[in-house]
Amino acid sequence: MKIKKGIPLIDQHDKNFMYGGKFGGNFIPETLKKPINDLTNLFAKLRKDNKFLKERDHYFKTYIGTPTPFIKLENLTNHLGGAQIYAKVVSEANGGAHKIYNATVHCLIAKRAGKKFIVGDTGAGYAGKMLSMAAKKFGLKCKIFMGAKDIKRQRPNVEAIKKNGAKIVPVTSGSQTLVDAVSECMRYWVANNDTTNLCVGSTVGPNIFIKICAWSTAQISRELMKQVKEEFGGVPKKIKLLNCVGGGSSAMGFWNEFMDTDAEFVGIEAGGPKNSKLHAAPLTNGSKIGILHGAAQYVIQDKEGQIGSTESISAGLDYPGISPLHCFLKDTRRARYTSASDEEALKAYQLVSNLENISPSLEPSHAFAEAIKIAPKLKSSDVIIVNSCGDSIKDKDIIKQKLGSYIR
Repeated sequence: MKIKKGIPLIDQHDKNFMYGGKFGGNFIPETLKKPINDLTNLFAKLRKDNKFLKERDHYFKTYIGTPTPFIKLENLTNHLGGAQIYAKVVSEANGGAHKIYNATVHCLIAKRAGKKFIVGDTGAGYAGKMLSMAAKKFGLKCKIFMGAKDIKRQRPNVEAIKKNGAKIVPVTSGSQTLVDAVSECMRYWVANNDTTNLCVGSTVGPNIFIKICAWSTAQISRELMKQVKEEFGGVPKKIKLLNCVGGGSSAMGFWNEFMDTDAEFVGIEAGGPKNSKLHAAPLTNGSKIGILHGAAQYVIQDKEGQIGSTESISAGLDYPGISPLHCFLKDTRRARYTSASDEEALKAYQLVSNLENISPSLEPSHAFAEAIKIAPKLKSSDVIIVNSCGDSIKDKDIIKQKLGSYIR
C-alpha cells in the first residue's frame, strides 16, 4: 500500500473505488446506484469545466471570503517555548467554519443538476448551518437531519439553521448523534433523489461524497501553501500540520496541497472523558475495519461487530467511523494519529482564548491540545500549524457549564 506522488489523493482508488484495496467503496442499495453514478459522472465533468471552476472561485472569494488568515501565535509560542506555533484561522470564513466550502460546492452542483431541494446531515451544527446558508444563497429548499442529543448541545447553530429558512429534522434513533443523522439523511435521499441532491457533511459515505468534500475543502491548503511560502520563503523542513479529526473533512482540506512535501501530518481524534472507556477515536484505539454509511473504514464496534457507542464533548468529532482517506493515510504511515481528552481540549480552548485573539471551538481545541503538549519538546526552528477550523460561539453553553465562564 503506497501513496502515489503527483496524483490527487481522492483519485488514488481502484475500479471499485477502494483506497489501498481496503478502504472506501460504494456499499449501497440498488436504489442508490443510479443517483450515485449520475452524481459521479456530473462531478467528473465539472472538475474539468472552466466555467464551473471560475464560478466556484468567484463564490469562494466573494461569498466565503477567501483567503482566510494565517497568523503566528506569538503569545502561545512564548508561553510554551520550543516550536513556533501558527494558526490557519479558517473560522474567519463566512459562517465560522470550514464546512462552508463543501456546502457551497454542493449547492452549485445541485443547480447544475437542475435540482430544487438539498438535504444534509450535521453533528456540531456547522455542516447544517453552512448548507442552510448556501441553500438560501442559491435559492434551494433545504432540510437538515440532526441528532436530538446534538440539537440540545449546539443551540446557537440550531437557531442559525432555522433563521436561514431550513427545516431541521430531529433524529431520535440510536445514539441521537451524527452517526444516526447521516443514516436518516441517506434514507430520505433514497426516496427523494429525483428532486433532491444530498450533501454529506464530511469525507465519509459513498466515494463521490468523499471526493466532493475533499475537493471543496482543499481550498484551505491551496491558500496555506501560498501563505507558508510567503512567510518562510518555502516549505520548512520541519513543519507539522495539526488538525482535529472526526469524519475528517477539515484535515483533508488542510493537508491536501502538502501531500507531496515532507510536512508531517498529525490528526487528533476525540479521546472522550478521561474517566470513561468511551471515546470517538477509531484510529488511535485500534478499531477494526467495518462498513459504515456505504464505505469500508476503521469503525468503533462492540463485541458483536455492531456500531459501538461513542462519547465526546465535541459534537463535530463524535463519530464512530473515519474517512477512508484517513484510514489510507494511517496505513501508509503518511499521517500520524493521536487523541486528546475532553479535559485536555477544554484546557487548550481556555489557554488559547486567553493568550490570543482567536477563540477555537471544541473541535480544533483538540488539535491545540496536541500542539500545547509537543511544542515545548521541539526546537525553535520547528514549525507547528494548527487548523483553527471552527469558532467557539456554538460551544458557549457547554463551555460555561464546564468552566464557569466563556471567553470570546
